[in-house]
Parts: sequence; structure tokens; C-alpha cells
Amino acid sequence: QVQLVESGGGLVQAGGSLTLSCAASGLTFSSLAMGWFRQAPGKEREFVAAISRGGVTTYYADSVKCRFTTSRDNAKNTVYLQMGSLTPEDTAVYSCAAVSAPIGSRGASEYDYWGQGTQVTVSS
Repeated sequence: QVQLVESGGGLVQAGGSLTLSCAASGLTFSSLAMGWFRQAPGKEREFVAAISRGGVTTYYADSVKCRFTTSRDNAKNTVYLQMGSLTPEDTAVYSCAAVSAPIGSRGASEYDYWGQGTQVTVSS
């Protein structure tokens, strides 16, 4: 059974940076494409970023492009989300997700495995 555990969330001031980690276990990590999603209070879950299982291909939601970077270390079974120039609009619970595919899509329903999420709060 695949387990995903996020860490690194917290409270940060607007303009600041934060890096989230997602550690995977239970399956060959390099066989999994990974995605990041977030959900703010009262809003639907939205796609943030995706990375291919080899780490070569990444893509982002327009709202975070040029501010966020996702990467992975297959030797450590971990995927990262580096977030910069944070604004209060980035406040949400951030979750990582995994799918056994070369790369995942923007659709949450495609992903088979999910972490529990980590809270990111950006103060103004």
C-alpha cells in the first residue's frame, strides 16, 4: 500500500518562501508520477503542479507558474514543492498525490494515492 506523507507546511509572511516535502513508501517511487494540489477553505481542490516519474517533465497551474517549483529525488522517495513570492491567496491545505503513469494530469480524479495534506498559511 502506498503511503504519502507531506511535511514543511506552516505560517509565513507574504513575500516569503516555503518548501514542502512528500515522502512516499509502499511502491517503487520511480514508477509514480506525482502531483501537488491545494484546497482553500470554502473552495474546490485545485491543481498546483505535476512532475513526471523521471523528474524531467514538470508543469504548473498558471496561478503559481514562475513562483513554485516541483522536483523529486527518487533515491529518497521524496517529491518537493518549493514555493516563493507567497501571497495570502496561496493559503490552503497542500496535498501530494501519486499515479502509476509517466506523468499525471491536472485532474485530481486521475491520481490513485493521496497524502493527508499540510497547512500553508500566508499572512499579509
